[in-house]
Amino acid sequence: MNRLEKASVGAVALMLLAGAAIFFYAPTDFLQGPVQRIFYLHVSSAIAAYGCFAVVLLGGAIFLRTENYAADRWARAGALVGVVFTTVTLVMGMLWAKKVWGAFWVWDARLTSTLVLWIIYAGYLLVRRLSEPGRQAARLAAVVGIFGFVDVPVVHFSVTWWVTHHPGPVIINDALPAQMLATFLFTMFCTIVLAAVMITIRYRIETLMDMKQLIAGPVHVVITREPGGVAGPVQ
Repeated sequence: MNRLEKASVGAVALMLLAGAAIFFYAPTDFLQGPVQRIFYLHVSSAIAAYGCFAVVLLGGAIFLRTENYAADRWARAGALVGVVFTTVTLVMGMLWAKKVWGAFWVWDARLTSTLVLWIIYAGYLLVRRLSEPGRQAARLAAVVGIFGFVDVPVVHFSVTWWVTHHPGPVIINDALPAQMLATFLFTMFCTIVLAAVMITIRYRIETLMDMKQLIAGPVHVVITREPGGVAGPVQ
């Protein structure tokens, strides 16, 4: 078993422990009941998505400055994993909203800005998929990834900048009992570890895909006249 496989097993084990903490250690919320347990993974997934998009920001900035293709691969990996965690955030939020608000979706500032964030980075992935691989595609995607990160603080602070259905910050306001806070912090740690492992695995995949594309690239052949009058190809 190599290091990535061990890291993957460790990340899955941590998430199972987090699940046990959510269902067996954290107390049931007095007002919302069992559905409040969605909170732990919902918020943790959002924070993990922020981290993934920070990787896209950093990788894109480094590529624009140095044209280091390793940085571009990290950005690609971060974008894909970030979209996955943003999807988890949206889906779990909708399930929670249905129970608490009576509707899967309302055009709330937090929900809408999160959906915009998903669209931006899904668009980033679409740009990479449809563009011809190479320097221009990487530069265009880097610009999209950098400017797209502007929406991350909008999502995060939307509940304080606008009046929303979404509850305000509970961590910094000491609104959680000790057991709930401990469960949240542990779940957040486990989710971030899982995101980091997923990004690393995806980076390896992106590296292999680049190598495959390089090997399968077009071969330019020039016909030359070799000594002895025999024509031969030169790559």
